[in-house]
Amino acid sequence: MNYLAHTAHAQLGALWLGCVGWTLTAMALGLIQWRVWQVSDREVISSGVAWVGIWRACFHSHTLVTPGFRVMHCRYISLAEAFTPPEIVAAQVLMLLSLLVGLCGNAGGVYALRNIYFGTERNSPIRLAFFTTGVLCLLASVMSLIPLLWNLISVVTNQTIKFPPEFNMPQAPDSQHVGCGIRVGIVGTVLMIVSGIIFCTYRLPVRSQHLGGSLTAPSVTDSRGAAVKDNPAFESHEHSRELTEENNTNDNFHVSFAN
Repeated sequence: MNYLAHTAHAQLGALWLGCVGWTLTAMALGLIQWRVWQVSDREVISSGVAWVGIWRACFHSHTLVTPGFRVMHCRYISLAEAFTPPEIVAAQVLMLLSLLVGLCGNAGGVYALRNIYFGTERNSPIRLAFFTTGVLCLLASVMSLIPLLWNLISVVTNQTIKFPPEFNMPQAPDSQHVGCGIRVGIVGTVLMIVSGIIFCTYRLPVRSQHLGGSLTAPSVTDSRGAAVKDNPAFESHEHSRELTEENNTNDNFHVSFAN
């Protein structure tokens, strides 16, 4: 198999970007600071700040404490609850799917680079493997970008959520702003997009052959377009080995014929 490692340096960096982007997406999924609410009534919400994520709504309190937390009260936001806004429902579903698809994309990148650097399969579909990896990374980024932008728009337009009384959340905050959960998710999505584009743009090196009497050894061009010539010492060794094998075959044939 031809030496192709020098053609996949960008894709190796893309795999690193994809892994970092996937990790940031997973972090954003677990953060509760998607929406940050500022409230003036501090009778229950002692700090005056409440956080709304896609799984929980939490705030610091000296009167209400959730078991397992010291001064924090949290309530789980269910997918099937009537009060759950559609942007949070979409985030719960699409962010999980994005993690699954992104994981498959990174695994495909590892497989393609393995074939590039180790040459384990002579006829492996390297170009197809990189393109499939890029498509999976782009699909994962689209799945995460939709709920991220949807929740971002909800915060910018000051949309509220009608929480049930047991959440002890105000019907509307005094003000709200974008939390670090959305920011981290957008950064991870951008990295996944860049990674997917780099994977999709991989091209195999161009091989050229001289047409006519005899075919010469194919030449491979590197990333700068310069021709990479085969090693003449290696070719001489291969030619000598072929001649030796041919002579041994002829000798065996003469001996068997003489007998």
